[in-house]
Amino acid sequence: MLLARLLERHGYTCSLARDAHEARLRLREQAFSLVLCDLNMPGESGLHLIELVRQEYPETAAVMVTALDDHRLGTVAIENGAYGYILKPFQSSEVLINVTNALRRRRLELETRAKSRQLEHAVMERTTALHQTIERLEFAEEEIRQSQEETIQRLALAAEFKDEETARHLQRMSRYCALLAKKIGLEERRCELIRIASPMHDIGKIGTPDQLLLKPGKFTPEEFDIIRRHADIGYRILSGSDSELLQLAASIAWTHHEKFDGTGYPRGLGGDAIPLEGRIAAIADVFDALTTRRVYKPAFPIDRSLEMMRERRGTHFDPAILDVFLGAMADVVAIKEQHPDL
Repeated sequence: MLLARLLERHGYTCSLARDAHEARLRLREQAFSLVLCDLNMPGESGLHLIELVRQEYPETAAVMVTALDDHRLGTVAIENGAYGYILKPFQSSEVLINVTNALRRRRLELETRAKSRQLEHAVMERTTALHQTIERLEFAEEEIRQSQEETIQRLALAAEFKDEETARHLQRMSRYCALLAKKIGLEERRCELIRIASPMHDIGKIGTPDQLLLKPGKFTPEEFDIIRRHADIGYRILSGSDSELLQLAASIAWTHHEKFDGTGYPRGLGGDAIPLEGRIAAIADVFDALTTRRVYKPAFPIDRSLEMMRERRGTHFDPAILDVFLGAMADVVAIKEQHPDL
């Protein structure tokens, strides 16, 4: 009753329960933002009640208010789901601070869960068609070889059109990758696989909200965290197949934003720990991004773009592969001219 009077004076609406059994009835009858309970109560421990709240009412926060000053009990209470541990006798300010903090944490957790559910739903919804299409590619080897490239191009286009990038980006980027793979001495079959697989590098963007992909300004740290997820999303979409082509596409999607010095994402790989196809795709993707117009930037001239890439030699890019790319610039420019933006 004391706690209720204190909290009601500060605008909270309270409901009282004499023991854990009555508290369970109250929880079943209506939704609560917060439960305050003692440790020792008639019939049932407060720890059990807090654990029940965590398991059955995940949108309700819980704070323990008890006279038992034992850090071990406090640790157990927190592990069981308590948002705070208040010792009696307490100051009113201590209660209000703990309640405010618990409700703020609850609100942030609910917002995070809602955003996570929205993102997961969008990914599941938008990848169902991808998996259905990929499954149809497993009937006959010849049919797979003929249909995979077309399917990959169309699915990749779905992601690229989502943020208004032209289909020519996919054509250029895939050919830059194949050219670079050939120049560093990979066998022809592997080069062709890289050409076909590389357009899937940004397929994970189908799990990224439109308003972020179309945002012309700088991202906030929270927005950039969401953008960074497209590498993991793309890998999850493409991985798990027995197809060599899709395994390669999954690797490219997962690693094309890693940096040679280990400062990239999503895993912070560096040097030779980054698969070769990822190091190749990073160079091709950045070159095309620099030399074409995007929603957030104009197109840079080729000379300026190459200067910017040289500045990142050994940090962003594998220095040996970048040198090969720079040495093949006549072929690179020819590809760019063959597939100009519309």
